[in-house]
Amino acid sequence: MSEVRFRNPGWAGNTGEFDLSEADVRGTEYVGERMLDGGHPSVAPSLPYMFVRKEPDAPLFEGPYRERFDKIRSRYPTARAALLPALNLAQELRGHISPETMDEVAGLLGLSDAYVRGVATFYTMYNKRPVGRFLIQVCTNISCNLCGADDVLAAFLEHTGTELGETSSDGNFTVVEAECLAACGFPTCVQINSRYFEDVSVDDVPAVLDRLKREVNKGF
Repeated sequence: MSEVRFRNPGWAGNTGEFDLSEADVRGTEYVGERMLDGGHPSVAPSLPYMFVRKEPDAPLFEGPYRERFDKIRSRYPTARAALLPALNLAQELRGHISPETMDEVAGLLGLSDAYVRGVATFYTMYNKRPVGRFLIQVCTNISCNLCGADDVLAAFLEHTGTELGETSSDGNFTVVEAECLAACGFPTCVQINSRYFEDVSVDDVPAVLDRLKREVNKGF
């Protein structure tokens, strides 16, 4: 019996015997544009996205973002319950959650500044300071760790010329270590903004970074 190698080309899903493109697997050609206003209120809280562009000085919230905030608020019985999706929305817009942003969200929800800061600083999913256009999160939990995640993390740091949590001089990349990204079947898993790259090896790192550089002006 011939050996079957399941080598993932750097994007979610193993195609097996099917001749599927990355766009086919990701659904990018039929999902369409993400609605800034959140669409139907039932899904508005579940649409946080990390864009290539970051607008740390953008107003919070105006236009379609205000519509989505109002939809989020309508789905929860209390302001406290709406806090996490509101913070997600703020990070989508500004790229990180500064103390000033935390205070603004607190004012919009009628919560104390201290309470909102306590919640926001508890969760690692909120960036407390600006990050690069691409936030590269390398999973180093057990499955990925056993398959060379430490070396992959080191390769990303080397090729971006950064230390952990530091942003590259061109503003493109911030590399951090992440806990389990729920892709244990395809280690090493790397989350870059809102997209997964799976089965990443040290040899893949330069090509992944070159690809991202080409996408700087396109977004995900």
